[in-house]
Amino acid sequence: MIRADHVSRVYSLGKTTVHALRDVSFTISPGEFVGITGASGSGKSTLLHIIGLLDQPTSGTLTINDTSINELSEDEKTEFRLQNLGYVFQDYALVPELSVLENVFLPAKARGMPKDEYLRKSEEILSQVGLGHRMYHKQNELSGGEQQRVAIARALINTPKILFADEPCANLDSKTSRNILDLFKRLNEEYSQTIIMVTHEEWHEEYMCRMIILSDGEISDQRECHRKSNPP
Repeated sequence: MIRADHVSRVYSLGKTTVHALRDVSFTISPGEFVGITGASGSGKSTLLHIIGLLDQPTSGTLTINDTSINELSEDEKTEFRLQNLGYVFQDYALVPELSVLENVFLPAKARGMPKDEYLRKSEEILSQVGLGHRMYHKQNELSGGEQQRVAIARALINTPKILFADEPCANLDSKTSRNILDLFKRLNEEYSQTIIMVTHEEWHEEYMCRMIILSDGEISDQRECHRKSNPP
């Protein structure tokens, strides 16, 4: 369970004060696939970064699975991210010098997982995302869709309780975007993976359980989505 209570985020840019988020409150239940949407500058990425512990609120409180995030030190937040959260960014954030396999097992290695286990698990996840045949290739040998699937596999290696995705389809064509969203939906439905995704595309709603709509840093609406069922 994620609970945000009266969260605000204010940035100071010289003499200018920017209110990126204003008094935002909501809850997200385990196993939900939630979209965050709104116009450019509405606070989508700021909100994702705060609930993903990549930024901190100026005011308000955030609780994740009974842990009060406001009370954690920076070292404790780092450990909490490593143990509980996974991230997929629109620019993939892969290490170009490393192979696909090495990119995927990095977080597990950092977590202290034994080598034989993180190698086995990385190979299994890469097979699940359709990249079992590309494990020893490097970033410059992959298409945009393949790079994004590597990023998803890396985000899943530590079996995160919550997966965050910041416009993961922004650099992809519509066919590849559907492949990525089909994968997210399968993870959500088959493994009850909690997914929170920033998007600007209305058609993405067919994959999600609920949408949180932001406007000028505030929640202007929340609505259930009538997502399509997978074909039999």
